Amino acid sequence: MIYHVVSEPTWKAALDKGFYEAPSLATEGFIHTSKQEQVAGVLQRYYKDQPDLLLLHIDESKLTAPLKYELAPSVNQEFPHIYGPLNLDAVINITTI
Repeated sequence: MIYHVVSEPTWKAALDKGFYEAPSLATEGFIHTSKQEQVAGVLQRYYKDQPDLLLLHIDESKLTAPLKYELAPSVNQEFPHIYGPLNLDAVINITTI
C-alpha cells in the first residue's frame, strides 16, 4: 500500500475526469507518494495548516502506470513515485486528514 495527499477539491475534479494527475506529473514526470511510515513527515513538511486534505490509499498492484522507488536526498529516504496518471480503481480507500 502506498499513500498520496490531495486536497478534497482536487480529488473531486479527478473523479469527474476519471483519473488523477498531480501537478508534479507535468513538472517532475511523476506523482509523489509515500509509504505509511512516511506520511506523517510528508504532512509536516509540505501540508502544514492546509485544510480539506484527503489521504488516498493506493493498492500498487492495481496501478496501470509504472511505480519506482527513488531516493529523496533531502530526507535520505526512498519514496514511491508513479510515472503516469493514477487510475482511480487503484485507490481502495480515502481518509480525511
